Amino acid sequence: MILIGNAPVITGTKENPLIPDGCVAVDGDRILETGQTDTLRSRYPDSEFVDADGCICMPGLINAHEHIYSEFARGLSMPYDTPHGFLGVLENIWWPLDRAMTPDAVQASAAACLIECIKNGVTTVIDHHAGYGTIGGSLSLIAEQARRLGVRTCLCYEISDRDGQDKCREAIRENMRFIDETVREDSPMLRGLVGLHASFTLSDGTLDAVRSANTHHAGYHVHVAEGAYDEDLCREQHGCSIVERFAREGILGPDTIAAHCIHIEDSDLDLLRSTGTMVVHNPESNMNNAVGAPDILAMRDRGITVGLGTDGYGQDLLRSMQTANILQKLCHQDPARGMDDAWSLLFEGNPAIASHIFGLPVGILAPGAAADLILARYTPMTPLTRDNYRAHMMFGLTGAQTDSVMIGGRFVMRGRKLLAVDEEEEMAKARESASRLWEKF
Repeated sequence: MILIGNAPVITGTKENPLIPDGCVAVDGDRILETGQTDTLRSRYPDSEFVDADGCICMPGLINAHEHIYSEFARGLSMPYDTPHGFLGVLENIWWPLDRAMTPDAVQASAAACLIECIKNGVTTVIDHHAGYGTIGGSLSLIAEQARRLGVRTCLCYEISDRDGQDKCREAIRENMRFIDETVREDSPMLRGLVGLHASFTLSDGTLDAVRSANTHHAGYHVHVAEGAYDEDLCREQHGCSIVERFAREGILGPDTIAAHCIHIEDSDLDLLRSTGTMVVHNPESNMNNAVGAPDILAMRDRGITVGLGTDGYGQDLLRSMQTANILQKLCHQDPARGMDDAWSLLFEGNPAIASHIFGLPVGILAPGAAADLILARYTPMTPLTRDNYRAHMMFGLTGAQTDSVMIGGRFVMRGRKLLAVDEEEEMAKARESASRLWEKF
C-alpha cells in the first residue's frame, strides 16, 4: 500500500472536491481511500508514505481525442505556402504525412508523444490513428509503446476511402484485428474503438463493410462536422446532416465518440442527446484550423456528455481547458459563461467518457477508481479553498508544472524524471525517425 499525502487533494468528486491537508491511499492499481493525511497515516501505519512536498495532488488528466501520429509534424518545413481552407490543410499536410508513416515512425512518434503526455500529467489517451504508409499491425506498435511507458490508452484506426478501396479494406481489417486483440487481452490499460475519418471520405458501401466487420459491436470514434465543407457535401449528396446520416447508419450511440460537432443544428443536438453519443471539443485545433467553434454550452445544457481533446495540438490539457473557457466567452459574448463549463469538460466529461470505455472509474480520486494521479508543483499566491480551487486550476496551473505521475498504481515519473525509459535517448531516436519521415514527405 502507498500513501501520498501532505497535499491539497483535488478529488474530482462532487461530495468532497478539495481536501486541504489531504492524502490518497493506493492499494494495487486502485484507490482505496482519500482523507486527511494524519488520519490515513494512523489507519495504515505500515504503508509506504510519499510526501507530496508542496505539490497539489489531483486526478490524472485524460485526452479524449488525440492524433499521436501528428507528433512528427512539429517543426516540419513545408515545401509550399500553408494552404488556405481546412480541406487544403488535410490534402497538403496531414494526409501526405500519414502516407509517409513507416513502422519506425509509428513507434518513435508514439513514444515521443506518450512521454510528452506524461510530462503534462496526461495519464489516459483516447487516440485516433492514421498512417496509410503502414496499416497492418500499426495499432499494436502504438500499444507496445503505451505498455512500455505505462500510459492508459484507447486506440483505433482511421478508416477512410481517401486512399482507395484496397487500403480502406486493410484499414478495416487492422481496426477489427486490434479490437479482437484487446478483447482477448482484457487489460484495464488498453481498449479499442472503430475509427472513422469523416462523412465526406466515407461512402455508404464503406460504412456497410465496417458494420459487417464489427463483430464485437465496438463503439465508434469519428470526426463529425469539423469543417463546413463536410456538412455541406453531406446535405448535397445524402439529403441530410452528418449527424442524421450517422444516426441512420447506426454509427451514433452511447459507445461512440463524435469529435468536433461544430457545424450542427438544434435537431442534431437532439439526436446526439437521444442516442447518448459522447462529444469531444478540441478548442485549440479548431482555432488553428479556423473551422469554427461548437456550442458546448448548448450541448451541456441539453445533457450531452462533452469532453475535451487536443486533436494533436500538443498535450497540455490544462491549457486546452483554459482555451475552451475564453473561446466560449468570446463566442457567446458572455463573460459569465465558460469557466465552469470548460472545467467540467476536463474533470467531468472526460472521466465519464474514459470510465465508460475502460469499464472502471477513471479520472477521479475516489475509492475503487483507477490509481491514476499527478502531483503538480504549484504555490498559490492567494488562498486555495473549496470555493476557488477551480479558478486556481483555470488561471494558475499548466501541464508543465507536473512533477510526478502515477498510472495504475505505479509511478511512471518522479521529480520530472521518467522511470521506465531514458528520455534523452528516446528523444534522440525520435529526431532521427522524424528526419527520415520528413525526407519521404
